[in-house]
Amino acid sequence: MKISISGLTRACAMGISLFAGSAVASPETGTREDTGLKYWQWDEGGISVLVEQRLPDQTRAFFLARGFTSEAANVIGDGCVFKTDVRNPAATGSVIEYDVTQWQVIVDGEREPMMLEEQWDEKWRAMDLPSPPRIAFRWALLPNRQRLGPGDYNWGMSAFGFSPGARFDLEFTWLQNGERRSGTFRDVECAPDVASLVTRAAEL
Repeated sequence: MKISISGLTRACAMGISLFAGSAVASPETGTREDTGLKYWQWDEGGISVLVEQRLPDQTRAFFLARGFTSEAANVIGDGCVFKTDVRNPAATGSVIEYDVTQWQVIVDGEREPMMLEEQWDEKWRAMDLPSPPRIAFRWALLPNRQRLGPGDYNWGMSAFGFSPGARFDLEFTWLQNGERRSGTFRDVECAPDVASLVTRAAEL
């Protein structure tokens, strides 16, 4: 069977369009020179997504200052917290919608939803944490859902509930002008608990 060049071109174009809903670019990964913290950056499919490590002690101090007990601050400090930044880089026209309840965490081939603010709030209630620090926690997190027009952005914390040093893949999805797209950060690493490592070294 003969395939014309024009037919082959159309077939390639169709193939590209079939994969348009699943972005295939490689995300950027690196380490901040000023902090030594690792980050994962995605700029493809009309969206910019950044996840950046937070040290456990950073997170403990942040929530202790907002009324958390030492016990609760240790729970969230050890809970694999990242700064997450979502942006619509378009100058005009494009509308981005994301919903983190649809994002998936992948560990050893097993997929599960992200740990969301509702699950964390159940944990804080079980620990008898008062309402004001629980509200502060909710406001510190990246909102579950948001619609971003051209140039809009938002950021907040994402708490995955893993132990310091754990690794996982994160599959994130969004809508660009109503079209579903997806991307994946691979081998995302929870920040180590540097304070505890220093303490253990001093004890040896």
